[in-house]
Amino acid sequence: MDDKTILEHIHELVAEEKQLRDSHAGKGLAGPDRQRLELLERQLDQTWDLLRQRRAREEMGENPDEAKERPIDEVESYLQ
Repeated sequence: MDDKTILEHIHELVAEEKQLRDSHAGKGLAGPDRQRLELLERQLDQTWDLLRQRRAREEMGENPDEAKERPIDEVESYLQ
């Protein structure tokens, strides 16, 4: 997966997140929609992490294709 494909996936996830939030504006999310939003947020974190890994590898003269998607739980435990 190259950077362009990863960015396209990020844009798709963001668009779905925005649509979900907009469709519940002023009402709040519950049930399956809330669970989907939480999953989208986690997938975005994971995908951004992969893109950062690829860019860091490239900057260091390493092969960006060796970057691996890390488990969501690992990415979510990083300190911001």
